[in-house]
Amino acid sequence: MNFCSHCGSRVGMRVPDGDHLPRHVCPACGTIHYENPKLVAGCVPEHDGRILLCRRAIEPRRGFWTIPAGFMENGETLQQAAARECWEEALARVEVGSLCAIVHVMHARQVHVMFRAVLAEPSYGIGVESLEVRLYDEAKIPWPEIAFPSVVFALGRFLKDRAEGTAGLHFTTIDAARPAR
Repeated sequence: MNFCSHCGSRVGMRVPDGDHLPRHVCPACGTIHYENPKLVAGCVPEHDGRILLCRRAIEPRRGFWTIPAGFMENGETLQQAAARECWEEALARVEVGSLCAIVHVMHARQVHVMFRAVLAEPSYGIGVESLEVRLYDEAKIPWPEIAFPSVVFALGRFLKDRAEGTAGLHFTTIDAARPAR
């Protein structure tokens, strides 16, 4: 950040009084510009035991598979964001269920929140951010082509829970390297 979004003056980096971290601070108007993690909401949509995956049409990781997920918007809940992303990416209506995974993606300054979900009906299509959308049997999931470590984690925990008949809440932290499944 170079300029204050409030008054347009050049900002500087300093630790504000009463704080403990360096922040972008405007010397002209005193506005402190906080940088906080962005929330990504998504879901693992299931229908008749199969998982709905989308092949990404956008960067990053264009051409790789993912579960429907994206940045949360102001004015919506996490569940609404997960359902909206499923509609935008897969033209699928879902019933968002319990929380499955929270992944702290440190290098991207993001927190990924993934829910379990059920397709309200077996209808889906290719949204504007997808090249292809498909229901996968567990044995056919293209693991080497999964776009993001957070999706590998959430999808893996979802399938493990399903096999065990449980519905746990799972946490992990990803710094930069792609972790093994």
